[in-house]
Formats: sequence, C-alpha cells, structure tokens
Amino acid sequence: MPGPVTPTTPVGRLTVLYDADCPLCVHLRHWLLRQRQLVPLDFVPAGSQQARRLFPALDHTATLREITVIGDRGQVYRETSAWIVCLWALADHRPKAHWLATPAGQPFARVTVLAAAKWREALKAQGPDDGPCRDGHCEVPGPPG
Repeated sequence: MPGPVTPTTPVGRLTVLYDADCPLCVHLRHWLLRQRQLVPLDFVPAGSQQARRLFPALDHTATLREITVIGDRGQVYRETSAWIVCLWALADHRPKAHWLATPAGQPFARVTVLAAAKWREALKAQGPDDGPCRDGHCEVPGPPG
C-alpha cells in the first residue's frame, strides 16, 4: 500500500497582507497583480476584519508595520522573507528571488526593504494635506484597462 503523498510544491497560494493606507504598498500590490504569477497571490488589507478573520493567531498590529505573507499551508513570511517570497511567486522574478535568498543576495534584499520602509514612513509622516493622501485616500490608480 503506497504511503502518503508528499506535495512537491512548498506552497500553492500566498496571501499578502498589505497596508491599504500606504501609497507605496498599494502601488506594489498593483505591480504584483500585473505580473505573471506561478503561485497565485491574494491581497488582503493588513489589520482589516478580513485579515483578522482569516488569520486570528497573527499579531495584526505587527502586520501593519511590516509586510506579512501567509502560505496556504500555514507558512508565515515577514519582512525581507515576505518580499522574497512575493518575487518567488512571479514567473519573471523567481530566479532573482532565489539569488536574493542566498548569502550573497540577502544584503541587497534587506537594504531594499529598509529603503522602502523608510520611504513609506516618510509618506505617512506627511499630513493628509501634504502628500499623496491629501484627499484621505492613499490608493494610487489601478492598472489601465
């Protein structure tokens, strides 16, 4: 009698928790949606009721500070690992994700994530009347079409 089947893919679907009040985060969400995905990406606003319902065990305050990605088998990726797994899910960026996960690539991935976090905080520090959120809604336009 054959034993249990072991999946060959570590993850079949990913859920990206993103800050819906951050113009950079929303822009990256739109960019990810336009890419050819090898692993489907679902997007849920971090800290939302939907996120709390789907992932009750997560620290939802932390998910608003740093990108969090959850795999369909319960994997939780945070910070730099979350960005790398998002790239890994994309057909045109998987080789780059593999490199960024190596000791040689990890410093580049970390610097990129830190720069994005700094830019994000600078945008959020602008008052609602000063920046791209002046109308109280930060979302950048979606992809054409």
